[in-house]
Amino acid sequence: MGTPESVVVTEGKAAGAAPSRVRRWVNSLVWAVSVPLAFTVAAWLAQLPSVGIYVGVVLALGTFAVAATVAGGVWHRAGAAVLVSCGGFALTLFAGPGLYELYMKTLGEKVPAVVTKVEERDDKRYCTVEEATGDRAVHEISQQQNCFDHIKPRQRVTLRQDPMGVLEPRLPDGPDQEGQTSLTLAISAGLFAVTGGSMFYAGQRRR
Repeated sequence: MGTPESVVVTEGKAAGAAPSRVRRWVNSLVWAVSVPLAFTVAAWLAQLPSVGIYVGVVLALGTFAVAATVAGGVWHRAGAAVLVSCGGFALTLFAGPGLYELYMKTLGEKVPAVVTKVEERDDKRYCTVEEATGDRAVHEISQQQNCFDHIKPRQRVTLRQDPMGVLEPRLPDGPDQEGQTSLTLAISAGLFAVTGGSMFYAGQRRR
């Protein structure tokens, strides 16, 4: 039969183990949410004109380095670190365009316009578009804003403009682009879950 002292020690260890498991669970959950969220924010920032893409790239690379170091180096879960790295990199490729398209299609202001010129430069396609109302502002729109083969010179189009004036205007989808935004967002959601789940697993199974 154990002495009172041994009972106290055993009960103390059991009581201390529960908070330790809770702290690990909460810590893992924080990492599981913050890492894919940081990748998503980086992808969104990359859609901003001018310096936005540089800020987004720096944030994405920083998140990549921190997540890989923590999961693979600190927690010693190399497999999870690879999944986090690959999932996070793919997430930045899909989340940015998907969120941009969703935002412009949902909140973008419709402006009638005319395509005045379509040209190829450095293996990229550019569309020059003139608004048909107001001050007839002229925009040069790249493939990032949907300047593809479905846009032709002298074609009348409906631009979607950012009501806050931050993002570049977007050209309408072509016939073969139906449902593409939904697919991009679905892939992004899956990659978010894979990245976060891998980070959570690594945190729970840390050594």
